[in-house]
Amino acid sequence: MGKWVDGTGTLGVAALDLPLEVAASYRARRRGLLGRDGIAGALLIVRTNSVHTFGMRFPIDVAYLDGSFTVRSVVTMRPGRLGMIRPRGRHVLEAEAGAMAAWGLEPGVRVRVSCGQVTAGPNRAG
Repeated sequence: MGKWVDGTGTLGVAALDLPLEVAASYRARRRGLLGRDGIAGALLIVRTNSVHTFGMRFPIDVAYLDGSFTVRSVVTMRPGRLGMIRPRGRHVLEAEAGAMAAWGLEPGVRVRVSCGQVTAGPNRAG
């Protein structure tokens, strides 16, 4: 698999292709969605198994992904919360609350990620 870099790409969920932002650097991972009023699509935070919503302005859906980009769990978090550590989690997807249910994202679903130097998921390198 290629090297993760900050940037944009596409999140594939079933037949949907959604806008994706990637937070790979330490700074981008720490910033996440803080200080924003929303997001079109989702944010992928790589190499993490826990998130928080301190300083967030809106509730978010959080999907914990394993190394093969299969959803392990999905939770909705209000601002000011600390998420539980997911030992098998490798990456986290964040989106506005309610978005993931609308996309059909639930435990067991495998997503496709395509961005910059990295492509991962079913029928993809990685």
